[in-house]
Amino acid sequence: MSENDDIPSISRSELKEKIDRDDDFELIEVLPSEDFEEYHIPGAINIPGNELRDAVPNRISHREREIVVYCADSSCEASPRAARLLLDMGYTNVRDYEGGKEDWRDGGLPVESGPVQHA
Repeated sequence: MSENDDIPSISRSELKEKIDRDDDFELIEVLPSEDFEEYHIPGAINIPGNELRDAVPNRISHREREIVVYCADSSCEASPRAARLLLDMGYTNVRDYEGGKEDWRDGGLPVESGPVQHA
């Protein structure tokens, strides 16, 4: 059993439904900003994994807020690491989109590109 087995996941179809319904949640790409700028899932924000510990508490004050993290693809370990970190930081509603943005794009779903938007 790996340490990631207890991290809740979300499927591509579940994530698409949440976005289509305009659910209130944070979608975070945890890859470096260059990867985010190349393309990302619409509505996502970019907080690279090495910045999560400092950036997330400033942006997300409510520990119960739903957070979905993702990285490149199912072999990428950045999002499971990010999800584990957020859970360890006390966030209680964290899910990992294991397929990442490759799975999203491979499913024929729209992506955006361009510079990181800062809040």
